[in-house]
Amino acid sequence: MTQSPSLILTVRQPMDSTAVLTVAGEIDVDSAPTLRTRALELIRQGRSHLVLDMAPLRFCDSSGLNTMIGILRYAKDRHGSLSVAAAPPHLARLLDVTGVGELIPALPSTTDALTLIARPCGTPGEHGTR
Repeated sequence: MTQSPSLILTVRQPMDSTAVLTVAGEIDVDSAPTLRTRALELIRQGRSHLVLDMAPLRFCDSSGLNTMIGILRYAKDRHGSLSVAAAPPHLARLLDVTGVGELIPALPSTTDALTLIARPCGTPGEHGTR
């Protein structure tokens, strides 16, 4: 578990190349570097497909969005992906209004995100995650 004053990150690794990073608390200018560091560390360790479980997230500002875009770029450079699962309404709206939701798939649950990652390339509905 990784923790900053306003952010708690918990990791589980359900598949070889995949990690689910549960994000609890707030992503803001102070805590975004903690999220970025932990996510990039997981990708460097071979978990190139990353799911951010946002169910317990209370707040996310533009620094959080910028961090997610940076994580996505890093994952894609390593033939991976980034998806968001269980985004609370405020985050879903932020992803939609800013257009970031077009880059990062937002799925209803971690199960849905893991199913998307596990699909072979070329399967309809893949949303370009591979």
